[in-house]
Amino acid sequence: MKKCNLVKKLFALTAACALGLSLAACSNSAGQQSQSGASDTPASAGAESSQGTGETYTVAIIKQMDHPSLDEIAKAIEARLTEIAGENGVTIQYTTTSGQGDQTVLVQLADQAIADGVDAIIPIASTAAQVAAVSAEETGTPVVYAAVSDPATAELTGIDYVTGTSDGLNTQLILDMMLAQNPQVETVGLLYSLSEPNSATPIAEAKAYLDSKDISYIEQTATTNDEVIAASAALIAAGVDAVFTPTDNVIAAAELAIYEDLAAAGIPHYTGADSFVRNGAFATCGVNYTDLGAYTADLAYQAITQGMEEMEDYYLMDGGIITVNTETATALNADYSMFEQYGQVVEVTTTED
Repeated sequence: MKKCNLVKKLFALTAACALGLSLAACSNSAGQQSQSGASDTPASAGAESSQGTGETYTVAIIKQMDHPSLDEIAKAIEARLTEIAGENGVTIQYTTTSGQGDQTVLVQLADQAIADGVDAIIPIASTAAQVAAVSAEETGTPVVYAAVSDPATAELTGIDYVTGTSDGLNTQLILDMMLAQNPQVETVGLLYSLSEPNSATPIAEAKAYLDSKDISYIEQTATTNDEVIAASAALIAAGVDAVFTPTDNVIAAAELAIYEDLAAAGIPHYTGADSFVRNGAFATCGVNYTDLGAYTADLAYQAITQGMEEMEDYYLMDGGIITVNTETATALNADYSMFEQYGQVVEVTTTED
């Protein structure tokens, strides 16, 4: 199996499956639907139609932890599974749970899903995907992950029962944005968690990029909210000109606790996902996580109903959406008009969710 661009693969998948699926929302008019699934609590939901096979499938959705990006993906997966059920005359029952950032809990959730005999597991984020792949090794239960930035580094490639969607980060583009906004940047803070597989490759890329520009950098790592706050304070004290964080779930979960201090110090925070920006960071260029979640659900249905022999190792979602927090921009007195040269600019404000 090989890596594949999403747009090209989408057409191939549609033709191969003949399911009439797409990233866009589809009509629910095929039949009656009900939904009772809720994030973080074991629950079930399904949809069925009077036309179709009448089969029932079960799916376990396992979030690595709770924060806006992963929550958005989970909700999109749930919504799309309900649509797929209505479109195809089947019932899809799903549960959505959270590992709360604890690997022991993730193992318990994945093992329980296997014991329950689910038809597929959809883990969200890298550690959840790694755990699910191990739990499913003996049974070969399809594992269709969502939002793994670097599947190769996470050792999730070349496994015949594993596939999923990647939100691989364009590190160079984000750093290009940083220098376009402030060509006088001399020192960049690299804020990330050593426990996040998502962060390893983009941090290495960031170091190589900054070295090539003769720009110095200071690294600060953290594994808990309190450590993130302390690491951010250390970067402020060091007088960095900007901070870069990749799609790091640990830092994302703490963004609301650090964004005001960074902005007050005049330090823009460039990040790997729009959830950071909606929680106060300055800017990012990344993927649409609602589309990613919907496409992951499509892949899971294909894996369940047609097998995984013809599926790719993973599916790379296209980015190109630049998200800017206008409140943070005002606090920084930062012009961001130059970002328009890099892609579509979406303006947001800080929301505490």
